[in-house]
Amino acid sequence: MATKEELLAQLPVKEMIAWRRHLHAHPELSFQEFETTKYIISILETFPNLELQRPTPTGVIAILKGGKPGKTIALRADIDALPIREEADVEFVSENEAVMHACGHDTHTSMMLGAVKVITQMQAQIAGTIKFLFQPAEEVPPGGAKEFVKAGVMDDVDQVFGLHIFPLLPTGAIGYKYGALTASSDTLNLTIHGVGAHASVPETSVDVITIGAEIISNVNNIIARRISPLDPALISWGEFKAGETHNVIPDTAIIKASIRTRNPEIRTKMRDMVEQTVKGICDAYGATYDFDFLYGYSSVQNAKTEMDLVRVSAAKVVGEEAVFELPALMGGEDFSAYTDVKPGCFFGLGGGLAKDGYGYFNHHPKFKIDENALPVGTAVFVQLVKDLMIEG
Repeated sequence: MATKEELLAQLPVKEMIAWRRHLHAHPELSFQEFETTKYIISILETFPNLELQRPTPTGVIAILKGGKPGKTIALRADIDALPIREEADVEFVSENEAVMHACGHDTHTSMMLGAVKVITQMQAQIAGTIKFLFQPAEEVPPGGAKEFVKAGVMDDVDQVFGLHIFPLLPTGAIGYKYGALTASSDTLNLTIHGVGAHASVPETSVDVITIGAEIISNVNNIIARRISPLDPALISWGEFKAGETHNVIPDTAIIKASIRTRNPEIRTKMRDMVEQTVKGICDAYGATYDFDFLYGYSSVQNAKTEMDLVRVSAAKVVGEEAVFELPALMGGEDFSAYTDVKPGCFFGLGGGLAKDGYGYFNHHPKFKIDENALPVGTAVFVQLVKDLMIEG
């Protein structure tokens, strides 16, 4: 068995950093990753024994068939960036106006490319097939993962694995969580239709601002009084637009909210509870409404068997002391589209502590990570393949 040092020594670290910095400087938004995909393919084409497939316009899969029969596993990296103007103090700052790799997908991609390069050299020893998923559009629902699933990418897969890098955690530490890791992430788009009036005669109006404020207050009480405090759930209001000036009561209000929970049963009830509240208040005031509830990502569910496997492999790379339990998250992740259909595991990778300059969390304009984490993430994927698919 290779030691931790021997495993890390065989990784193409300089190449991985160069790949990451190129991707970081040339970010592309969800469903627009055409040049990113071309770049990934140009690297994959230099590795032996791979079959490349394009299940979607901006996604690519590299398939490695081992020298022996066995199961099929999928390893996933996401490739898209965010509509954020970069403020991070890095030399390889984004060259694309107001687009930034502010979530670390550039590191996910470079780590996976490093894993592909190492694992392809083991082709004869591998029992089974590995699908390396370079997936677009994690950031925008319905998400690239769901498109991959619809395209049949997961039909023959037995297990699926992925990681996410996070600053504010020790560089190279591996985080695990059994069961629900992330929350479902749904969106409410509500339009209230009332009757406008001059501010001097409010009695002639159906005041959409008052109605909207009452809806927000009462919907917040759903969390406080209709859902158990033991069940994580939240409603966050992101937009409330109505009116143009101080002395005219408007006739229309637009309200948008993010609705999240890690409990699938609560998720199915949330829509009905919110609409019941909206309907009751609008009816009471004589208003009408358009209620658009968009189901986004479901909750990532880490299966016990797959999480156990990752913990064992990670400990071989970083030691037991650097493998820790992650807190449950209320953020959304479209990796859930994979765990909805196949057993899988999504784990965390520490990207550096605040005291060392990595104090801005994902999606912040000053987000950055410690590149020393990259070989650790790659090494865990390589060790996982060894443990799962290579005898002895």
